[in-house]
Amino acid sequence: MPIKRIIDGLNDFHDNYFSSHRELFTQLSQGQTPEVLFITCSDSRIDPCLITQSLPGELFVVRNIGNIIPAYAKTGNAEGAAVEYAVQGLGIKDIVICGHSHCGAIKGLLQIGNLAQQMPLVYDWLRHHGEPTRRLVLDNYGDYPQEELLKIAIEQNVLTQIENLETYPVIRSKMHSREITLHAWIYEIESGAVYAYDASNGKFKLLENRPFPVPNPLIGSHP
Repeated sequence: MPIKRIIDGLNDFHDNYFSSHRELFTQLSQGQTPEVLFITCSDSRIDPCLITQSLPGELFVVRNIGNIIPAYAKTGNAEGAAVEYAVQGLGIKDIVICGHSHCGAIKGLLQIGNLAQQMPLVYDWLRHHGEPTRRLVLDNYGDYPQEELLKIAIEQNVLTQIENLETYPVIRSKMHSREITLHAWIYEIESGAVYAYDASNGKFKLLENRPFPVPNPLIGSHP
């Protein structure tokens, strides 16, 4: 049974990894000092720590259906609270929005009507927060082949979330003083490669040695 394998893994973690990294966990028990806020999808095929080879305590992670960050609202939401805490409470200097290939959430967004009856909560989430992406893609690329349309939608969804992040007062303040940098990434499951948005040519390019930070709209161009 799957849960037995999970429990076996817990035991193996405690007996081996934890035991050999006891000093690290002792340090972590005193507090956290993550370096990056990593926002990605809940998809089981995505593991932020695995693909970035990060240790426990190095990433502050937010995950949900479609790696969506709702625009700022005074009523608040869990994602917004996490962003605010990461930046104001933990002093995060870099934020990554990481979409991924074959994203089921974006597939659903492009065929939103099919979700209303079967998954009403998913429908509400995507309809409410994904409409800017859906409209942009279908209005401008609607005649593209389905596979290419999905790729474009995944990319545009990431850029939409960057724009949403910029609506948060704490983000705008930190960007104004150049204390924070936003990054737009796409993880390709089948190749293991990560593509970063390069604003100089308006495309996602293979991420190798430089991070392609998204330009600060308060001091330069906008993606």
